[in-house]
Formats: sequence, C-alpha cells, structure tokens
Amino acid sequence: MRLEYIVTNNENGKTVKDILLSCLHISHRLLITLKRENSIFLNDLPAFVYQKVSVNNKISVSFDYAEDNSNIVSKQIPLDIVYEDEWLLIVNKHSGIPVHPSILHYEDSLSSGIKFYFDLIGLKKKIRPVNRIDKDTSGLVVFAKNEYIQEALIQQMQAGTFIKEYIAVVEGFFSANEKTGTINMPISRKEGSIIERCVSDTR
Repeated sequence: MRLEYIVTNNENGKTVKDILLSCLHISHRLLITLKRENSIFLNDLPAFVYQKVSVNNKISVSFDYAEDNSNIVSKQIPLDIVYEDEWLLIVNKHSGIPVHPSILHYEDSLSSGIKFYFDLIGLKKKIRPVNRIDKDTSGLVVFAKNEYIQEALIQQMQAGTFIKEYIAVVEGFFSANEKTGTINMPISRKEGSIIERCVSDTR
C-alpha cells in the first residue's frame, strides 16, 4: 500500500512535510506514525520531513508496516465479501452479528472474523470498521486496511459525501398511485431501548 505524489511548480522549495499535509492530506497524528516507521520517501530514498523538494521530485508514503491487532480475538466466521482492494474491504454483515467485540460477544463479532481473514492473507493491520450497523441489522460494513484510508472515509462522512442507503420493511397497504414516496420525519429513540430508533412525531 503506497501513495505517490509528483511535486509541481507551485510546490517547488516546500518541505516534504508541507506536501504530506497539504497535498496528500496526511493528518499530524498519522505523520508521527509514518516518521516512526520510516515510511516516508523522496525519490525512493528515505526522507526527513523537513527536506526541501524540487519540481518533479517524487514523494511516496508506504503503509506496509505491521500493526498490533492482538486486541481482537481471531475467529473464523463466514464472510460475505462484496468488494476488496489493497485499501479497503466491504463485507455484507448478516443480522445477529455485532460489528464490535463486547462482553457478551467477545469472540463472535464481525471484527473477529475480519481478524481471522487478515491473518489468513498475512495482513498485519488493526481492525478498522469505518461505519457502524446494529447487531440485528444486516448491511454493508466498510473496513479500512490502514489509518490513511480510514481518515479519508471519516472525512467523507463528516462532509456528507459518504452516502448510506437503507432498505426498510413497512407494514400496511399502498394505494395504486402511491407505490413510492418519501418519509421525512424525525428519528428518535424507541421507548424502552437505548439502541433502537424509530420514526416519531417528536425528537
């Protein structure tokens, strides 16, 4: 997993750090990790972040360093993988499986299944689910394979460009001319539950 950037005329004379922060949108926290892992390169040679760059220099960042993921118990569970590349993994989670480990689901969460899969393919990375789905809800869960793509997807969520669509089951009858429509009402906490939500006249 590697990012590469070619320095343009506008960036001539800037530092490697400047490029990483402003052009590749590396966070300060991730920059500290990359420095510690010696994963920053200038023209394929190890680089210091305060080195000055010139036009057409190549700045690259490697995310191939190993991470400790021993906080998640590895367990083989069936995974319905709908998409995978070197940056992320998208799994169709079935109902009844929690995404995150908990006291009641310490070894049978989706994260435990992803840990087993990462071990199987030799990927030594932390387990990073980007979105959350309730235990009894089925749907797509995105797992980032490194901190950079996790941060990028979280930024998309905050900006509203990460689109999530839900399919709901409704009860009742539709008239012949009302096969489709939009429910535009507040969502509030379901009475008697700290997790479930429902459509409500009041928030």
